[in-house]
Amino acid sequence: MPDTARPGRQEPETDPWQDWLDRSPEAVAVRQWWRDAAEQIAGLGEQEYCERLGELLSRLAPRDFAALGLGCTRRVDRACREPQTCSKDHVPPPEGGRPLLRHGPVAGACSSFTDCYSRFAVRATFTADDRHRAVNVEGRWSRVMLWVDGVRVEAPGFLEASGYWVDGRFFVAEMAAPDDHPLQGHYAMGTIAVLSLVIHDVATASTHIVDPEPHENWSDPVAELRDGEWRFYPTREARDADRPDRTSTALP
Repeated sequence: MPDTARPGRQEPETDPWQDWLDRSPEAVAVRQWWRDAAEQIAGLGEQEYCERLGELLSRLAPRDFAALGLGCTRRVDRACREPQTCSKDHVPPPEGGRPLLRHGPVAGACSSFTDCYSRFAVRATFTADDRHRAVNVEGRWSRVMLWVDGVRVEAPGFLEASGYWVDGRFFVAEMAAPDDHPLQGHYAMGTIAVLSLVIHDVATASTHIVDPEPHENWSDPVAELRDGEWRFYPTREARDADRPDRTSTALP
């Protein structure tokens, strides 16, 4: 989040994002909620604070996240250094052109954002046309909470703090596979040996869980949709070699 929220930092005389913030009351509300974190947590508890934070973040546009000081696609470890460019209105592609994920500095700001410094480990991932967004917030006991287009995505296992969009409709996240999977194991620092996939469909606001079969060792699974067929790969290397463990025309 913004450098100005860190102890010992002085409030800048002018905010380079102020023109945009004047047009975005949602971003102003989130900035205030962030700055009041200690007070709000004392009154509400950390879990409820994080849930409210996720709900608020789920309403924001890319420029809002940039204005809040999160790291972006270009540099995840620092706030935007070129607000004079990134705060401008996004220029849509020519008629018939396909929108592309943005990598700054670019008008409209980047397409994804990462919070590297706070205990809430916020991540935001937009579709190329900015119509849909997914937001992760890390709550108590490092439990990751996920919102997609403002809908809280409930999962039976522990979610990983990452994800990606498929065809601008499905958000895919990793989750710990069931404990009774034959290849499952738990390593140091909370690392899980075998993972499942959580796929949220924004068109139907429904969530699908895809677990590995007993013989499938999904250590780094990837889902792709090609010509109406889902392809599930156990690792990124298997995806690159186009060796899926399984294919399906429908989600479970």
